Amino acid sequence: MVLAAGLGTRLRPLTYEITKPMVPVLDRPVMEHIVDLLAKHGFEQVIANLHYFPDSIREYFGERISYRFEAELLGTAGGVRACAEFFGDDAFLVISGDALTDIDLTALAKRHRDSGGIATLAVKKVADTREYGVVLHDSDGRITGFQEKPAPEEALSDLGNCGIYVFSPQIFDYFPERPFVDWAQDVFPALLENDLPFHIHEVGEYWNDVGSLSELRQGTFDALRGELHLDIEGEETSPGVIVADGAPPPGDAEVEGPVWIGRDVTIGAGVRLMGPVVLGDGARVGDGAQLRESIVFPGTELAAGSITIGAIAGHSGILESLRSRS
Repeated sequence: MVLAAGLGTRLRPLTYEITKPMVPVLDRPVMEHIVDLLAKHGFEQVIANLHYFPDSIREYFGERISYRFEAELLGTAGGVRACAEFFGDDAFLVISGDALTDIDLTALAKRHRDSGGIATLAVKKVADTREYGVVLHDSDGRITGFQEKPAPEEALSDLGNCGIYVFSPQIFDYFPERPFVDWAQDVFPALLENDLPFHIHEVGEYWNDVGSLSELRQGTFDALRGELHLDIEGEETSPGVIVADGAPPPGDAEVEGPVWIGRDVTIGAGVRLMGPVVLGDGARVGDGAQLRESIVFPGTELAAGSITIGAIAGHSGILESLRSRS
């Protein structure tokens, strides 16, 4: 299941125009990178819960996945319970619709089978515990408790919860009898209270929850530099310069990689691109414009002579630009 019902408030004003899972990262929305990762690891039946801009996700993915609309938000766990019939009697994986990651989901599923617990949580060492819920565990990896965004001097663990889980269907027996349910506030405490075994799976792969504008920029540039392994379109036309449709930048453009240029991008005369720079599909960069450490979303136009530094440039037609690609 892909959790795709959230409002994405920390990504505003982008998410006034587009739902968070549909925010572009290089050549496709972040949620499409997730769906591709699921397929790569053999997860063929996928459902997503929808609430905010639901039609944009339905129209983009079509019949590739199933959907369940939430008229009222049900919480991180309540939305999963609403899809219990879809899972049947099998163990199932839950992943956030904003997870930018190349985690080995096959290894996570194996850890769940081998441990024999009711749940397995993907965790990763984090540099700043103040940004994450951290997970406590014993020597066998059995979870013993949690801390919510502790100060570094108070943190009893440096393992952040990635929001990627595998559950056995018995998990629903430990939900409160109300529609809105949260994993951290409701379900995980109930597992601890009932002394039920559930475990961590520590990952070394890349993970970024794209929770803020700075994290979106960081995740996009990490993918551009190869620190995050994504299957993206394009060929390297010169060192550090990847072009989706193979057409190199104009000869008078000054380009310092890493740079990714989407399909049907127009680059004017005398443009300077100082990487990392991402130009989404159909972007138009006017004559003499200069960009440094910036992202230009699909279909966005930058005026001639403009200077863009450390920015995310978008427009009110981002959604239509994405639909034209799908």
